Amino acid sequence: MPSPIPPGHSPEAMPALDEADEPARVPLKIEDWLTVLVMGALALITFANVLARYFTSQSFAWTEEFSVFLMIVLALVGSSAAAARDRHIRIEYFSESGSMARRKALARFGAVMVALLFTLIGVLSIRLVWDDYRYNETSPGIGIPQWWYSIWLPILSLGMALRAVGLFIRRGRKS
Repeated sequence: MPSPIPPGHSPEAMPALDEADEPARVPLKIEDWLTVLVMGALALITFANVLARYFTSQSFAWTEEFSVFLMIVLALVGSSAAAARDRHIRIEYFSESGSMARRKALARFGAVMVALLFTLIGVLSIRLVWDDYRYNETSPGIGIPQWWYSIWLPILSLGMALRAVGLFIRRGRKS
């Protein structure tokens, strides 16, 4: 069985499983369960569509539209989990080198940037939702109100911003 430690890393550099999730005020299991539910829904929808096409040579019209929506939700929920766990992509040469004060400052700076970005996306996307609602936009595939899909962008973006703020606070407390 191959070693779970990537080549070039020492066992001391790998986080232990019990310290992978820091205590947070809002449980991190929320994103985990949302990810499981969305992935399960995607698998079921895709499987149902494959079966329908195999047996009837027709596909469900709604599956592609709903699958795209679920993939966007999955990306936002996964990004929220990554922000809460401080697992976003970074250049480790800069983020893991230098003094502890420098690392802490860089971690807090990254959290602030993520919070600002997703607050901006959340606030600006509220206008998108309002326009979808006001102009009675409908989805192209099945004709349901478009705001049923777009309402989740500001909600999940602001949730991700709050996770980044929580990370900023937790990184400030660490000594």
